Amino acid sequence: MSPLPFGAGIARLRAIMTKLNDTSSVLSLLASRKSASAKAMTEPGPSSGQLLDILNIAVRVPDHGKLAPWRFILWEGEARAEFGEAMKTRWKALHPEHGESTLDFVRGLFLRAPVVLAVVSTASEHPKIPVWEQQLSAGAVCMNILLAATAMGIGCQWNTDWMAYDGEIGTAMGLTAQEKVAGFIYFGTPTAPLEDRPRPDPADLLTRWAAS
Repeated sequence: MSPLPFGAGIARLRAIMTKLNDTSSVLSLLASRKSASAKAMTEPGPSSGQLLDILNIAVRVPDHGKLAPWRFILWEGEARAEFGEAMKTRWKALHPEHGESTLDFVRGLFLRAPVVLAVVSTASEHPKIPVWEQQLSAGAVCMNILLAATAMGIGCQWNTDWMAYDGEIGTAMGLTAQEKVAGFIYFGTPTAPLEDRPRPDPADLLTRWAAS
C-alpha cells in the first residue's frame, strides 16, 4: 500500500481524534472529552486564526469583578528550543548529578508539541474579590482552552510540571513576583489514539446537606 500524502495523513489523524472526542454536540463533547498526550503530538498545531479563536473562547469564563486576572505566553517555532536551553540550564543547577540524557530530555520538553501556551494567573489582593476566586478563574480559562481546541479537532493537553513552580524559570518567562503558571497547554496533531482513564462516580462524591 502506498503511503498517504502528508495532508491526507494529518486529516486521518484528526479524524481519529474527532471520533474519540465526540464533537456532535456540546453535551457529547463534554461527556467524551479526552486529552491528547504531549509525548505523542506532531505538526501541525493550531493556525494563528485558530489560536485566536481558542483564546477568544478561553476568556469567556466567570470573572468576578471583570478583573481578567490572567494572561498568556506563547511558544512556537524556534522559541521552544530557546526556552528549552533555559530549562536545561536551570535543571542542571538544581540537579548537578544528572547526566546529559536527562538534560536533553528537559531541553526537549517544549519540542514535544508544535505550540505551547502558558496560562498565567495574575491574581492580586483586592478589597472585594479574594485571590482564590481570581485563581479559579484562571483554571476555568485553561478548561475552556481544552474544550475549544478539542472541538476544533486539535490535540491538547494541560500540564504544569516543575517549571511551573520554579522561580528562576518564572523570571525567564517574564513573570512578576505575584504571578503563577496555571498551566502549560500543549497543542498538536495526535499520532496515537487518545486514552481514556477511570473516572470517579459522582454519586460517591455527592453529599446532600440536611439541617441537623
